[in-house]
Amino acid sequence: MTDPFATLVPPPTAPPRLGPTDVSYVLEDTAVGRMLLAVRDDGRVVATAYAADDEAVARWLQRISDALSPRVLRHPGPTDAVRRALEAYLSGRAHDVDVAVDLVLARPFQREVLTTLRRSVGYGHRTTYGALASASGHPGASRAVGAALGGNPLCITLPCHRVLPAAGGVGGYAGGPEAKRLLLELEATVSR
Repeated sequence: MTDPFATLVPPPTAPPRLGPTDVSYVLEDTAVGRMLLAVRDDGRVVATAYAADDEAVARWLQRISDALSPRVLRHPGPTDAVRRALEAYLSGRAHDVDVAVDLVLARPFQREVLTTLRRSVGYGHRTTYGALASASGHPGASRAVGAALGGNPLCITLPCHRVLPAAGGVGGYAGGPEAKRLLLELEATVSR
């Protein structure tokens, strides 16, 4: 005898498979705040950005979508390498967030400044906005450098927290002044 209800229940199937994506991202709670980590399909990191609230997350995702592709998926697997590298840095086991980056979200002037920053200001060292402006070939552009760093899509990975005002204090930072202090203290403690 056949089961009259057998045709009402669909046969078991495998979980749905998502199609390929151009950018994968995850939200990560870190010791210095909530961050959006985004990675291209080739593994290059496009964002390690502070995203304290849903509005900030939406802004970053829109920026990624506009610059790269609307195929952006919240998927942690492809972000494993950047998550491990960020955790190693924040725990003091590494001196850099050692990942391949793509500055596609940065404007041309920002790219110059961030490239100079990464090349010239090492772990445990600090510089001023004016000195970074000069090193970037734009003497007198310290305010523009500050603005460029304020929109850094690769915070911590490209260490804009190492740049301070010449007059003292910590200055601005996308993650807030407390996050900047924590990062500076981490580097000062570990580099001794």
